[in-house]
Amino acid sequence: MKKISPWALLPWLLGAVACQPTSSTDQKTAQTDSTSTHMFAADLAFLQKHHSDLVMLKDGNAQVLVCPAYQGRIMTSTADGETSYGWINRELIESGKLQPHMNAFGGEDRFWLGPEGGQFAIYFQPGAEFIGDNWQTPAPIDSEPFTLVAKDERSARFSKAFSLTNYSGTHFKMGVQREIHLLNADQVSRTLGASGVSLSPSLKIVGVESVNTLINKGPEPWTKAKGLLSIWILGMYNASPEATVVIPFQPGDGPAIKDDYFGKVPASRLVQHESVAYFRADANERGKIGVPPARAKNRLGSYDPTSRTLTLVTFTFNPADRDYVNSAWEIQKEPYGGDVVNSYNDGPMKPGQPQMGRFYELESSSPAAALPPGGRLTHTHTTLHIQGDEIQLDTIARQWLGVPLAEVVKAFD
Repeated sequence: MKKISPWALLPWLLGAVACQPTSSTDQKTAQTDSTSTHMFAADLAFLQKHHSDLVMLKDGNAQVLVCPAYQGRIMTSTADGETSYGWINRELIESGKLQPHMNAFGGEDRFWLGPEGGQFAIYFQPGAEFIGDNWQTPAPIDSEPFTLVAKDERSARFSKAFSLTNYSGTHFKMGVQREIHLLNADQVSRTLGASGVSLSPSLKIVGVESVNTLINKGPEPWTKAKGLLSIWILGMYNASPEATVVIPFQPGDGPAIKDDYFGKVPASRLVQHESVAYFRADANERGKIGVPPARAKNRLGSYDPTSRTLTLVTFTFNPADRDYVNSAWEIQKEPYGGDVVNSYNDGPMKPGQPQMGRFYELESSSPAAALPPGGRLTHTHTTLHIQGDEIQLDTIARQWLGVPLAEVVKAFD
């Protein structure tokens, strides 16, 4: 069977939100996404209007907005009290209507589960053909709320219990615990492993982590033979004409970058060197890349020279773990041959067609969860946004991503 990527069908899957080029919705999207600066105060007011239970974590100008209705999703954050980093699908939220197949509300850290496709898929009913009409994001990770268990000024804790059945008929009874933490200065410094000079008071920094735990609440162990699940964290960020994703990787055998999810990413949009890859984050052309466990590092990032913002993502990763679920829409030869790291850049399916939004993504996945009854797997995903002087940002980029900022900025020259 021909391999089909679910991302190739997303604009169609989102219905009116993404597939009516002459609609007022698309005109609103174009107006919203053409704004050069995404303002945090406006995003706060918008989300409070539609969600009275919106959670704000705050430490001075560093602020984070979390939405219980969207599975405890981190919608956006700010380091300076002004710039808003997370992409928010205002038109979909404002409509108050759920879309078929998936609801792309946005947000810079959302909880999903894998795999999507294959013989162990949880996005297809048993025996269904792997086509868009049959693809359905499970409601517990798409349209159902998580329960807010506790919160304070710097953290929020959520829970959810539900069951899913995979394509092979394996039944999973599970619990999810999700904690969101606004990091303090010491925690940010430890995350970076940076010197005091790099973390000058003149820098504007917001750091936030999600601690995500998957629990086997059923009576049987979860086994590879019957299919396993994984935690999948995806972050959607506002794109910029000059923004670039940076993915460092390990030396080793085999390809470091998978670049053919739905057509090979052209050299004008993906540059690969010996130990790092650069990927355009301008939302002008759709593309996706990934890094397998044999070549992955536990970090990736992006830089937007327009706002002088360095975004860094790190996550729990053990190089000895090699079983990662495969989400290809086919019966797979290697159902545990998936990626650890992914990045996606949105764009039209074809020239002149509308797109989902002006965003790009940074993603991480846990290994496949082979859990006994009562067993747990925890995956922590941490995001830092750092704004300020380019000399100081350059020091951090060299320390943390292994490349100078000038190389990032000129990657596609």
